[in-house]
Amino acid sequence: MPTSAKKAFALRLDPALYAAVERLAADELRSANAEIEVLLREALARRGVKPKAAASARRGRPPKEDNQP
Repeated sequence: MPTSAKKAFALRLDPALYAAVERLAADELRSANAEIEVLLREALARRGVKPKAAASARRGRPPKEDNQP
């Protein structure tokens, strides 16, 4: 299984709050997890905090190595 560059952790939310996040996520065609990340980034931006951009994962097949005869 590939490792994720994102930090995984358990988050306990009030069920009504999570339901609201799920509705918002569905309206914006996102997962609840992605919606929570967007909401956190927006909240941080309003406070003047800019987290470093994570290095994006390289997609596709790795290049062939030319060290074979």
